[in-house]
Amino acid sequence: MRPVGVPVNPTVSRRRLGSELRRLREISGMTTQQVAERLLISQPKISLLENGRRIIKPRDVRDLCGLYGVRDQRRVDDLMQMASESGRQGWWNAYGDIPYGAYIGLETEAAAVRCYEPQLIPGLLQTTAYAQAVIAGTIPHATAEQAATHREVRMRRQDRLRAPGNLLRLWAVLDASALWRVVGSREVMRDQLEHLTDLGAQPHVTVQVLPHDVGAHPGVSGQFTLLDFAEATDGSVVYLERFTSDLYLEKRSDVRRYSDMYAHLQARALSPDGTRSFIEEAIKAYAGPEPAPDAHALTLPSR
Repeated sequence: MRPVGVPVNPTVSRRRLGSELRRLREISGMTTQQVAERLLISQPKISLLENGRRIIKPRDVRDLCGLYGVRDQRRVDDLMQMASESGRQGWWNAYGDIPYGAYIGLETEAAAVRCYEPQLIPGLLQTTAYAQAVIAGTIPHATAEQAATHREVRMRRQDRLRAPGNLLRLWAVLDASALWRVVGSREVMRDQLEHLTDLGAQPHVTVQVLPHDVGAHPGVSGQFTLLDFAEATDGSVVYLERFTSDLYLEKRSDVRRYSDMYAHLQARALSPDGTRSFIEEAIKAYAGPEPAPDAHALTLPSR
């Protein structure tokens, strides 16, 4: 049971509960198809419940435990309590239907985040002005109210980088294109890069830039994020952001593959000190006169 006073994260509660229900089903020797037939529900529903993608009612947990032969009533009660917690709302639900609410739930509970961004500064590292320009450019159909909601949620996510006693460990590898894509204005970019430098100096934040001269690399296929959790029972998750539907990969083989990819990106990127020098040169370029700064004109620092 969770200690009194400790906030509940419904996304993570569903993951933990689903993982335990899968374990109990496998111990019982039953397949998802057999469970679906016995309880007169669809097989996809069982899969969604076990993957933490659907809210489960305490009554359903009781029925599943009975089917799996769980005799320990205290264990059944604990699982039913987890089901009750998983039905609660996270802080992000107060903002309405946020498309990436599942991701925010995972990020809120994560101990560490490793992200690769090829085009933009990651949301956790954005200034308000930069975030506003990104939202306006990437969600052009959003109303002023919707855009303001997206911006407010993005800024609140950054609380994890300032939470006393619960700081998020963040690694960010950025393609150099993210620094040279003028989002908002040159002034917005200068302020954003100064903010990036300040955050990169924090002991729990590591920023590395992947310069263009490295050529092809494991990240050319696009953005990805790895979320790691303090609890050993909570496996890491790979998050792939897509335009219409996001992907969450939890198989150990998938997580291992992306972890290896991330290690390669870190090895090929500039060191944190080299990155700081690179960003400082970019800041000077943005502070100078037009035309827009040229990434190829920079002298790359030592890695």
